[in-house]
Amino acid sequence: MDIVAMVNALPGWVKEMGIVLLSATPEEVTCEWEVSEKHHQGYGIVHGGVHCGVIETLASVGAAVVAHPRGQHVVGLENNTSFIRAVRSGKLRGLAKPVTRGRTSQVWEVWIRDEQEQLVAQGRVRLLCVDENRALG
Repeated sequence: MDIVAMVNALPGWVKEMGIVLLSATPEEVTCEWEVSEKHHQGYGIVHGGVHCGVIETLASVGAAVVAHPRGQHVVGLENNTSFIRAVRSGKLRGLAKPVTRGRTSQVWEVWIRDEQEQLVAQGRVRLLCVDENRALG
C-alpha cells in the first residue's frame, strides 16, 4: 500500500486545504502546501485550526504506518499545538517524527516551517492504537 498516494487521493479536508503528503515512513512524515486565502482567519493570517489539522494529519499518518502492519487503527486522543509565527503567504512544510511508537499508544511531534526554515507552529499528538476488528466511535 502506497500511503502517500492513498492520502493524496482521498477527498476531504486534506485535499480541500491543498496539502500534499510528500513522504510517510515509521520514522518521518512530510507534507507541504501553498498558503492562500482559504487558510486565513479574519486578520489575514493562517488560521490556527489549519496548523492543528496539519499536525493531526501528519501524526495520524505516521502512527498508521506503524500500526496498520500490526492489525491496528489509530485515533487521536490529544493534540497540543503552539502557534509560533504568523504567516500570510508562501509555502509551508510539515515534518513529523515519533516520540514513542508503543503497542497501545503513540506520540508524534510535528514542526511546521516556512520557506526560510523559520518555525511557524509545532505540536505533539497522542494517539490510541486500536485493534482493527474493534468498532471506532
